[in-house]
Amino acid sequence: MKAKLEYIWLDGYQPTQSLRSKTMIRDNFGGTLEECPMWSFDGSSTEQATGDHSDCLLKPVAIFPDPDRANGYLVMTEVLNADGSPHESNGRATIDDDDDDFWFGFEQEYFLWDVKTGMPPGFPKGGYPSPQGPYYCSVGAKNAHGRDVIEEHLDLCLEAGINVEGINAEVAAGQWEFQVFAKGAQRAGDETWVARYLLERTGERYGLAINWEPKPLGKDLDWNGSGMHANFSNSAMRDDGDEAIFTKICEAFGKNIERHISVYGANNDQRLTGLHETQSIDEYSYGVSDRGASIRIPIGTVQDGWKGRLEDRRTASNADPYKVAAAIIKSTNEGMAS
Repeated sequence: MKAKLEYIWLDGYQPTQSLRSKTMIRDNFGGTLEECPMWSFDGSSTEQATGDHSDCLLKPVAIFPDPDRANGYLVMTEVLNADGSPHESNGRATIDDDDDDFWFGFEQEYFLWDVKTGMPPGFPKGGYPSPQGPYYCSVGAKNAHGRDVIEEHLDLCLEAGINVEGINAEVAAGQWEFQVFAKGAQRAGDETWVARYLLERTGERYGLAINWEPKPLGKDLDWNGSGMHANFSNSAMRDDGDEAIFTKICEAFGKNIERHISVYGANNDQRLTGLHETQSIDEYSYGVSDRGASIRIPIGTVQDGWKGRLEDRRTASNADPYKVAAAIIKSTNEGMAS
C-alpha cells in the first residue's frame, strides 16, 4: 500500500519564517521515523540557497499520523545544507537539551483572518465590533467567531498525537488560543509547529488565513495582541523546592534581554508596550502572579514549596518555538550556574 508522507520545514524568510511542505509517496511504509529518508529541495525558492548552489536537505525529526489523508503522515524536518551541516535558518539545531530535562508549554494565540475582508471574522465591513471584553472564553454567535475551524483543528491535533492541552477564545473577536505541552524542548517545538501547520491547512477549507502577527490590528488600537507565552521548567525547578533557584534564573533573564527579544518574534515592540498586561520591550521585571511582568512566577509554584515552572510572557505569537526554547535553556543554565 502506498503512503503519503508530508515533509514539513521552515523556510528562510526574514524576519519571520513560514511553513513549507511537499509530499513523498512511499511503498510498504510502516509509519516509523527511521523509514523516512532524507530529501532534497530547491532552497533558492525559499530564501535558503542561491540558484547556483540550490540544493538543501530535509532531515526527518518527528512523525505523526495525518488525520486528513488516507495512509498519510506528517513528517517534521530540519533543514540542512548540502554537506549535512545545519542550515543557518535551523533553530531546532541550536537547542541544548539532549536529555529532555526541560519541559515546555506554549500558549499559542492567533487571529483567524478573512481573506476577503482582510479582517478577523466578527469584524463588520469598514468598522469594528464592540470593545474587547465579551469575547474571552465566550460562547454564542454574537461573540465567538470561527468555532468550526477551531474544533476541527483540535480534533485533528488530538488524532495526530499532538499533546494539545486546551483551547479557548481570546480577548478580541476572531482571536483564539491553543496550548501545547511536551517533555523535551525539541519535541515541544515539533508539536507546536505541526499544530500550526494543521491550523493553516484547516483554515484553507474555510477561506480563512491564520494571522500570527503580534499586533495585526495595529499598535494604537485598544485590542490585545497575540503572544505565545512560554512555560518552562527543568528537573531542579520541579524537584528541589528552592526559591533561590528561581531567583537566580529570573535574574539571569534580566541580564540577557537582547538574547531573548531577538528571537521572541518580529514586530513585538507593538505588543510589548507596558499596556494590556505586558512589560515594555526594553524593560524587565519578574514577580509572583504578575501578568504585567516579563517573567511571571505562578502562584502554584510558590504554594507547592517553590517547585514548578516559570512563564516568560514576552514571547510573540509569530516566534519560532525552537529558538525561544534555545534562548530560555541557555539563560536558565547560566542562572543556575551563577
